[in-house]
Amino acid sequence: MQAIVKKGSDWRERERAETILLLASGVSVKAIGKQQRICREAVRIRRRKWLECGLASLPDQPRSGAPSKLADEHREQIQQWVEAEALSSRNILSRLKEKYQIEMSATTLRTELKRLGFVWKRTRYSLKKSAMPNASNKPGAT
Repeated sequence: MQAIVKKGSDWRERERAETILLLASGVSVKAIGKQQRICREAVRIRRRKWLECGLASLPDQPRSGAPSKLADEHREQIQQWVEAEALSSRNILSRLKEKYQIEMSATTLRTELKRLGFVWKRTRYSLKKSAMPNASNKPGAT
């Protein structure tokens, strides 16, 4: 438990482990809540889950939410499209709609692309040097 508190990769897991260690050392629920800046009920819930599940209560549990709009085959197809040519999110969305009849928002698509390891970068326009010479570069200027 102390190793999790010191070297755990997830801050929530470290905080939950610290709560359990403080409870085991006899610190009151009120004092733990004040020290960790959480409500007393959260401390009680952590203790209850620890007694029920042990170490399995420390990491985050799967959360509810909408099911994914894309299956693995769709993700693979998107990855092939993007690797083959540079596409905008609108182009990818239109291809998904044509081929698979899948409609989703551009934000959802960008989230999926991030999961696939792609990064969106905006193209910068370069400023060309002016054809007009500076006053100091004029011939015959003194």
